[in-house]
Amino acid sequence: MSADAIEGGSPREAFLSAFRRHASGVAVLTVMSENGPAGVTITSLASVSREPPLLSFGIAVASSCWPAVRDTDGFVVNILAEGQHDLAALFARRGADRFGPLTRWSRLPTGEPLLDGVAAWLRCRVRERFIAGDHRLILGQVVDGGSDPRHRPLLYHDGTYHALIPYDRRKSAGGTDD
Repeated sequence: MSADAIEGGSPREAFLSAFRRHASGVAVLTVMSENGPAGVTITSLASVSREPPLLSFGIAVASSCWPAVRDTDGFVVNILAEGQHDLAALFARRGADRFGPLTRWSRLPTGEPLLDGVAAWLRCRVRERFIAGDHRLILGQVVDGGSDPRHRPLLYHDGTYHALIPYDRRKSAGGTDD
């Protein structure tokens, strides 16, 4: 690819095109609001710091979950396992009954919703909220969590969900399978 390949498009088009090429893990953010549990699929999750353990994610102010995130001091990041693409799609769909009878979840002792069968989860306290265009960037400090090494992560790339496939260095280097 050369610089010529992206000329002629707007910065927004270049941005969208580039991020369609960027694979990411898939997580569902869950909170307990005064109206009950709320949640939304996020792919903008990022590790920020090891000490203290901090993470960040972006959420659109137009998201139906934004008022719950805006008003909470704690949340759970549920890192989805490869078989949970239907759950990711449910929590991404506007107007869906995200915590309806088909969604398996429980409450942590601290009250936040935790989805069943996830690859990992992190309970966080909100440290900061930043204005970032039509989104808000949330910085959270991890206070608890767990992971299940039996589950591989769900990935999102170019508008579809994918499973992680190990990279075979021998094949890419021209080696043999022997």
